[in-house]
Amino acid sequence: MGSLIQDSARRPAAYASVAGFTLIEVLVVLAIIGMTLGMVSLSIMPNRAQTLQTDARRISLLLQLARDEAIVRNRPIAFEAYEERYRFLIQDDNGGWKILQDKLLREREFTLAPVRLQMSSTNTVPTNPLRIVFGREPVDQPFVLTISTGDERVAISADGIGHFALQ
Repeated sequence: MGSLIQDSARRPAAYASVAGFTLIEVLVVLAIIGMTLGMVSLSIMPNRAQTLQTDARRISLLLQLARDEAIVRNRPIAFEAYEERYRFLIQDDNGGWKILQDKLLREREFTLAPVRLQMSSTNTVPTNPLRIVFGREPVDQPFVLTISTGDERVAISADGIGHFALQ
């Protein structure tokens, strides 16, 4: 009977040393997890060049959509851009311009506003705000739209027959 009491008294002490982690071990693991998550989040976050590329890719697709909409609706559609934002306008029956009420061709802000916009074309006069008009015909004037902020720059080129590409 005496040995049974001694064995049960020793058993909890033996299990206590094996049953869990010390506070130091838990803190070390949490520190390693925190550093790993920090490195992963830094590598996932886009830099300024990637963000500008993403904006330019979106604008390129929206310009292509606006061109196609102008042909389908048989009405000129204009892309109008400011330093902070851009929007699409449609010409009404009186020849005036009104904001296009469309889910895709809605007013948007540049992610890295303010941006500098420059357009080069064979026969365009610089306007403020910058405006590109897509007519009813499937052939337009080729142009290059350059969007820049800080040292980053990206250009959208249009060949006049519906192809838009990033440079």
